[in-house]
Amino acid sequence: QVHLVESGGGLVQAGGSLRLACAASGRTRNIEHMEWFRQAPGKEREFVASITWRSGETKYAMSLKGRFAISGDNVKNTVYLQMNNLKPEDTGVYYCAARHGAVVIEDAREYKYWGQGTQVTVSS
Repeated sequence: QVHLVESGGGLVQAGGSLRLACAASGRTRNIEHMEWFRQAPGKEREFVASITWRSGETKYAMSLKGRFAISGDNVKNTVYLQMNNLKPEDTGVYYCAARHGAVVIEDAREYKYWGQGTQVTVSS
């Protein structure tokens, strides 16, 4: 079992920044990559970003590239999401996710492990 715990959400004005963190514990040895997803009220959970531990390769939702940056500390088993120039439409619950397997998949239904989520609210 893999346990994920997010932190760092909050209320910020449009144009501001937040940094989220996700700490992984448990059977993390076979987790090759970790992801961030988000879910706005009334909408489906959507892919935000991914990082592959061994290569450091990152992947982003096209609409977010340039404003969001994912990074990781594989000693601490922690993934970060730096969010800049935030917009009201970025409001939602942000989740950390992980799955076994080498392929990064942007479909939330393919993920077995989820954190509890952290609320991000961007005011206009």
